Amino acid sequence: MLQLNSLIKTQMDNNLKGIDMVVGAKGSPLQLILSAVYHIDSPTGNISVEDAKKIKNNRMVGSSIDLLYGDNYKGYRIVGTEQKFLDLYKAKIKEGRKWENPFEVVVGSKIYSKLNINIDDELVSSHGLRETGEEHADQLFKVVGLLEPSNSVIDQLIVTSPQSIWDLHDDHDHGSEEHEEEHEHDEEHDHEHDEEHDHEHDEEHDHEYDEEHEHDDKEITAMLIKFKSPMNIIQFPRQINEDTNLQAAVPSYEISRLFKLFGFGIETLTYLAYLIIIVSAFSLFINLFNSMRERKYEMALIRTLGSSRRQLSMMIIFESLILTTVGFFIGLLVSRLGVMFVSSLMEESLNYNLKSFGILNEELWLLGLSIFIGLISSIIPALQVYNLNISETLADE
Repeated sequence: MLQLNSLIKTQMDNNLKGIDMVVGAKGSPLQLILSAVYHIDSPTGNISVEDAKKIKNNRMVGSSIDLLYGDNYKGYRIVGTEQKFLDLYKAKIKEGRKWENPFEVVVGSKIYSKLNINIDDELVSSHGLRETGEEHADQLFKVVGLLEPSNSVIDQLIVTSPQSIWDLHDDHDHGSEEHEEEHEHDEEHDHEHDEEHDHEHDEEHDHEYDEEHEHDDKEITAMLIKFKSPMNIIQFPRQINEDTNLQAAVPSYEISRLFKLFGFGIETLTYLAYLIIIVSAFSLFINLFNSMRERKYEMALIRTLGSSRRQLSMMIIFESLILTTVGFFIGLLVSRLGVMFVSSLMEESLNYNLKSFGILNEELWLLGLSIFIGLISSIIPALQVYNLNISETLADE
């Protein structure tokens, strides 16, 4: 329980760093967080770049990152985003470089180590979030960079530019939706006209703003927001939810709510663990007590050979301490095997890895508790040995 709680909390915290709010399509706020931050659920839908830009330009917003996803490579998500997405998780290039052109990707450490991906490999993506989707065989992604492990969600993502995802689906839609060609042509004409008009107006703006303006008719899946002030976390999400057709969700609040939903089950298991500790203490006491009754003759013989009462009592105490200490370390071993089993299940279904072999501070306290239980359990058997009547014991035998 200690290991799983610690590992899950660490994973949750690592993936929430620098994210105050997530904006996406209307739907379940928890689903939005799970899909956009932890990448373990389906997205709630898409939002327009134009609507997203209005959120970005709000005075309360310090920084924002666009996300586009909906495709995968062998079950691992391909995410179109900005290069500052790597900085959000402090991800560093281990080999190669960051993407510069469309259909260039960098690959998370877990993916290239598991699938044996190398620089310059070409990947065939599949539509959807499972590898059973339709393949985009006409357009390949080229691996230009490999990321160092960061113990965050980016380890299990394939990251590329937003333009790659737009181009991929534009080509796909062009081949599969011919009945919309005329409508798309009109939109393209209007879009080109808007671009021509806006070019003069936006000459002094930086490249990032120009790129966003160029794709106003496009859509993104979600947007990660960092506020200028922590106080904005109260006002701004409510404003978005009430005044726009978008949805704003606060990750820290939603994850806290999720833990509350599962809190009863976790609390029950924790009480069960305490109950097991109490039962173990009684079991150890009973075993020692019965052992003394069976070994009274041996103890009496040891006394006749010159051992003192104190030495016999300490022998019983040390026996109890050895049992509890050995039991503790066997428990550590079994707990690690249990965590490995749970981790393998999560890795198979969610691509998350929870393996850890470090010793927690709480486990050191548990070692102290085990030693204390050993001492308490040995007090009565030790007193029995101390008060042992040698002549009566030998005569009875």
